Amino acid sequence: MNIILLSGGSGKRLWPLSNDIRSKQFIKIFRRGDGYESMVQRVYRQIMTVAPDSSVTVATSRSQVSALHNQLGTDIGVSVEPCRRDTFPAIALAAAYLHDIKGMSENEAVIVCPVDPYVEDEYFRCLQKIFDAARRDEANLILMGIAPTYPSDKYGYIIPTASGFSFTEKPTAKRAAELVAQGALWNGGVFACKLKYILDKSKKFLGFDTHAEMVANYETLKKISFDYAVVEHESSLAVVRYSGTWKDLGTWNTLAEAMEEHAVGNVILSDNCENVHVINELDIPILATGLRDAIISASPEGIIVSDKRQSSYIKPLVENIHQQVMFAEKSWGSYRVIDVEDESLTVKVTLNPGHRMNYHSHERRNEIWNVISGSGVAIIDGAKKSLKPGDVITMPAGVKHTAIAGVSGLQMVEVQLGRDISVEDKKKFTAPI
Repeated sequence: MNIILLSGGSGKRLWPLSNDIRSKQFIKIFRRGDGYESMVQRVYRQIMTVAPDSSVTVATSRSQVSALHNQLGTDIGVSVEPCRRDTFPAIALAAAYLHDIKGMSENEAVIVCPVDPYVEDEYFRCLQKIFDAARRDEANLILMGIAPTYPSDKYGYIIPTASGFSFTEKPTAKRAAELVAQGALWNGGVFACKLKYILDKSKKFLGFDTHAEMVANYETLKKISFDYAVVEHESSLAVVRYSGTWKDLGTWNTLAEAMEEHAVGNVILSDNCENVHVINELDIPILATGLRDAIISASPEGIIVSDKRQSSYIKPLVENIHQQVMFAEKSWGSYRVIDVEDESLTVKVTLNPGHRMNYHSHERRNEIWNVISGSGVAIIDGAKKSLKPGDVITMPAGVKHTAIAGVSGLQMVEVQLGRDISVEDKKKFTAPI
């Protein structure tokens, strides 16, 4: 199968575990062996289990590329949006990426689906069905319709009619019940078609169908969803019903329902807690006692304590929180902010085994690396130096530097000193080795 996974989101509803860089699909909360995996890791693993020859491309924003490479490796294709413009431009850009950059024939079939549904393997066997139907040209668009488990007012619906299908988005609870009684299906934003179909629609409605043109003009493209722009106006449709598990884990309440454990991280739950879930990413314990129907979560970004039903409404409150990102995954590892002062920033840097930072310099700040575990190599203005616990390396402003982790990884405390500390203050260079 050729699959385009749509990976977006701004990380407001699952704060503080998510932020503008780490959206909900990157949060590791699902038990897998001795550790945990994220939604994107779970979906990718399921695809490779059901259809190991699949070609997967992720359509995402620039801010998520490092986290994707960190969690899925570098073998996946990544279509990078220059800015956020809704699903139609994102899908069109990914289609042009496959055609122009990857050399995929426009007569190939592709599947488009979200990166973060909570589903079982049967979902991906259903994807194979809609992919095969698209290859056989059974219709211009083959949609997956999800059998509703209850009349939700939070999802769109595919409604069978005498002449085909109609669509409605987030109806009232009363109307949703009527639709379910009529045999309507949830619209999970999953479809398959020929690549040419997307490129033709892109040319017609967005004005461009090549990757270079779209990248150059992306900010000017109309901000509109693929459903509104294309699906709802298409007369040649077929729908394949999926009746298995499907959950949109977009709020703390729905996320907790999918968790296999009530506590993740350093957590103590007393026996008199009822329906309480706690996720702790900090190195200090959380003790919960006498609580009912509550969610508690702590990360470097902050702490939330909420009634589960009320946790669905935190987005407006989170939008009033303005601070720099305190944790992020990078292609080479991760960093966590430890301390912020007016003229200093202290960060714990973790490099995965064998990985390296970009070779770079800063114009407006000095940096000091304090190695605390692991081993590796530093390159400072072209000079190579071995790294071991206890080493201290100082890089004045303007000095080119990078670190390369050894076989056991590398951890350092990085102290940044300057009056104007900013993520934009970075120049990248080609490493000498």
